[in-house]
Amino acid sequence: MKLSILDQSPISSGKSAQDALQASMDLAKEGEKLGYIRYWIAEHHNFSGLSCSAPEVMLSYIGANTEKIRLGAGAVLLPHYKPYRVAETYNMLATLFPNRIDLGIGRAPGGSAEASIALSDNYLENVRKVPDYTKQLLHFLHNDFPNDDMFSKIQAAPVPEISPVPWILGTSQKSADLAAELGTAYAFGHFMSDKPGHEIVASYQKSFQPKSLLKTAKTIVAVSVICAETTERAEELALPGILWRKQNAAGEGSGVPTLEEAQSYFSIEEQKQLILEAKRKIMIGTPQEVKKELQRLQEIYHTDEIMIVTITHSYEDRKKSYELLAKHVLST
Repeated sequence: MKLSILDQSPISSGKSAQDALQASMDLAKEGEKLGYIRYWIAEHHNFSGLSCSAPEVMLSYIGANTEKIRLGAGAVLLPHYKPYRVAETYNMLATLFPNRIDLGIGRAPGGSAEASIALSDNYLENVRKVPDYTKQLLHFLHNDFPNDDMFSKIQAAPVPEISPVPWILGTSQKSADLAAELGTAYAFGHFMSDKPGHEIVASYQKSFQPKSLLKTAKTIVAVSVICAETTERAEELALPGILWRKQNAAGEGSGVPTLEEAQSYFSIEEQKQLILEAKRKIMIGTPQEVKKELQRLQEIYHTDEIMIVTITHSYEDRKKSYELLAKHVLST
């Protein structure tokens, strides 16, 4: 089984955005040492408790401080940008860090309605254009517009020797269908979806249309994990994230709360119930327990790579979770 890292760069209560971004750098460096295949960082705008609004900036920083781990956006939110600019940016990264750059493509707003308007005027109209924008972006990356297209006269310079690898990210049938039609790799956000993800991924795998750069379907499934040396400790570490999501949904709070804040907010009975509910979407437990869940998920999705997102208040606890997984999953 291959494992990768999806980082949302969360800001912990009492910490700054600078602290969160530095912790992301440390996580990427540690992930490389531990044997994770790739590190992707998410894009969010005006989103309470998340620090990365410009993945390309962080990828430049991380790329300069790592050597081999693949780096990418999870994802570039295409409705906010022109395809040509995205191609230029990621071609630049691929020139700086050869054969290491992935370009995840998404259509979510990544923040509030006001932030979406500030970024792109008419977000909903641009969402409808995502299939066309994606096709245009792929043409810019591959430098293969038809001769009669006006964009055949320009390049998304600098043109790297090895192009960024495009991935379509999503949680719906629409994203799977688009990835299959265009012959790109597909990453499914299991941790964000209530839909039957294995059926969506299976439809992508069945309908995949091979292109010159990708001959067979390629998938990643992204899951939420909190791993600790004991089940009880993992359940404790999950509580701040549960409270943080509850506060975000209510328009309250800011960074990921401390364990003490979460324990004082919920009664003992509430904590037990919330952990039970959380385990429907989050893998919470010891390395052995999480490994079994990952293997089960791998069999359901028929994927050989799983991407892990972990949110805890303590950056050290987050790093430890990835270390435990690497020791018990990547080493076997």
